[in-house]
Amino acid sequence: MPLVADRHPAQPILTWDQRILQHAGRSRTSLKPECQELKFTLHRKLLDRINLEALASIDNQRMRTEVRQALVALMEGESTLLSSIDKQQVIDEVLDEVFGLGPLEPLLEDPTISDILVNTHKQVYIERKGVLELTSVTFRDDAHLLRIIDKIVSQVGRRIDESSPMVDARLIDGSRVNAIIPPLAVDGPILSIRRFSTDKLMPPDLVEKKATTPAMMELLEAAVKARLNIIISGGTGAGKTTLLNALSAFISPRERIVTIEDAAELQLKQPHVVRLETRPPNLEGTGAVKQRELLINSLRMRPDRIICGEVRGEEALDMLQAMNTGHEGSLTTVHANTPRDAISRLEVMVTFAAANMPMLSIRQQIAAAIHLIVQAARLSDGTRRVVSITEITGMEGDVVTLQDIFVFEKRGLSPEGRVLGRFAATGIRPKFYEKLLAAGIRLNSNLFDDVMEV
Repeated sequence: MPLVADRHPAQPILTWDQRILQHAGRSRTSLKPECQELKFTLHRKLLDRINLEALASIDNQRMRTEVRQALVALMEGESTLLSSIDKQQVIDEVLDEVFGLGPLEPLLEDPTISDILVNTHKQVYIERKGVLELTSVTFRDDAHLLRIIDKIVSQVGRRIDESSPMVDARLIDGSRVNAIIPPLAVDGPILSIRRFSTDKLMPPDLVEKKATTPAMMELLEAAVKARLNIIISGGTGAGKTTLLNALSAFISPRERIVTIEDAAELQLKQPHVVRLETRPPNLEGTGAVKQRELLINSLRMRPDRIICGEVRGEEALDMLQAMNTGHEGSLTTVHANTPRDAISRLEVMVTFAAANMPMLSIRQQIAAAIHLIVQAARLSDGTRRVVSITEITGMEGDVVTLQDIFVFEKRGLSPEGRVLGRFAATGIRPKFYEKLLAAGIRLNSNLFDDVMEV
């Protein structure tokens, strides 16, 4: 049984790889109005002629080839005065609608784009190298954008409608997706995609990009291997998850790792990884599974390490208790602008779970559980850097004491707007150095005097 009726075998067939190359070489201009109408006409006719049963039974490459041939045949049946380039672009965009995310596909194929920000169907921005750019990409109308949003969220078993107008989801490659629709979004549906490269940045890549120095990375490697508990702190877009992924590369492949996330983004390379993901409530408002429940359950799964994508609520208490009760080497991230702010945020989040717990006890839990706070930041020129590595040294009275081991000192801007500065060790030997020695790790004494200009 054919996949689609009226195939046209005489037309040349492009492979999927050839189509991607063609996308990459083509300018990212929007279709002309007459092309847009033709695109949706072809899409509707194609859906009427697709044999869905056959579609499910063949491989992906053949499916794309068959559908392309059908589109070429349908195009010949339309009375248009379009050039061959315009016709090819219409066919490519219809294929994007059928197999991908429509107008967003060319943007998703561009590895230099880190964020895609859809502000209603009329406006799409991208972030490239830390700078926002307005694109010529648009959707036909709100219904078209809503269809793409629903396609994304349904792939990961989530939903978005008037009763649940906000959703966090992910793409197949792990990219983070947030969508919000009317009535909460006043002007129309809003879609935000935080891209994640399929080739994750490893520690040498971060050093090469001057996000950190070799000495700082050597210290972080030692800390991970010695099973110190580390929190990565930073603002939105500071690169916390990227840094967390990079540091996880130092974990031994012999360890059992449990990851807990709202939307599964981490891509660890170790062979023994158990990935857990929260679940939103169903249509009746029940059935939600929060990070705290997953964290409590993970303690019964015999983890060597627990990696929590981000603590943002009452699960902070359980994370601290896990760190204090035999699950050393745990890693997590938190939204905060400084290490001191990270401590304050943890205090507030613990009170969500234990409102009657004295503040002194909360701070004692934090001081006992966490060894290092790694502060990441996105600077004014769009670069992302580790701006401090700070040790929690204990308590003085009722205050958690901190000491910086490495800091990034900003020195100004170049004529091109690039942030100038230097990474500098403070000269302080950390108190956890004894733990490194106990783990058989001995660092070069010159490491704590390291300075590097950038």
